Amino acid sequence: MPSKSSQTFAYRFSKLNIGLFIYGLGIAMLVHANIGIPPWDVFAQGISVQTGWTFGWSTVAVSVIVLICWLPLRQKYGIGTVLNGLLIGVWCDVWTPFLPTIDIYWMRLAEFIIAMLIVAMATGMYISTNFGKGPRDGIMVGTAEVLGWPFWIVRTMFEVTVLAIGIFMGGRFGEGTIIFAVCIGYLMQTSMRLFGVPTKKRPKK
Repeated sequence: MPSKSSQTFAYRFSKLNIGLFIYGLGIAMLVHANIGIPPWDVFAQGISVQTGWTFGWSTVAVSVIVLICWLPLRQKYGIGTVLNGLLIGVWCDVWTPFLPTIDIYWMRLAEFIIAMLIVAMATGMYISTNFGKGPRDGIMVGTAEVLGWPFWIVRTMFEVTVLAIGIFMGGRFGEGTIIFAVCIGYLMQTSMRLFGVPTKKRPKK
């Protein structure tokens, strides 16, 4: 019989992959709704426009570039870090052909909102496995540590930069970009609580 530790690993690893699979669906739906997407995805979409690659493979390319940038920041890779970078884009491409064409605006808005909920749920699921930070989170955390700046300033700096570059390359900015920016933090925090991930630092004794 497999040991308890191996069973625990198998459970966490399965949970990680299910989370990434669902996350890919959420991203595919955000793009498919066509009312604007998150800043990093605008960047990936811009690369897709310029290169002719699928959105999913453009997302993988962004993750690989970001992971290379981790090296001078001395951030620790985990299994989840690598799989996050490689699989979300792939699953996004797998899901995309199954999404029906929607022309009515309110239905696209509803799709976008559902997609946000899916992304938030998937985030809580894969983070709860404790297999490592995602590529983009890692580069922002590492940069904040190196510069000694507050994380929110570094995150804003990165997201404004990639958004601007993405728009310049042809990525789609819209009301969805703003909705996502305003809502996703609370949704992710709620999801992480549901999956048992601490969302506040413990006070020092």
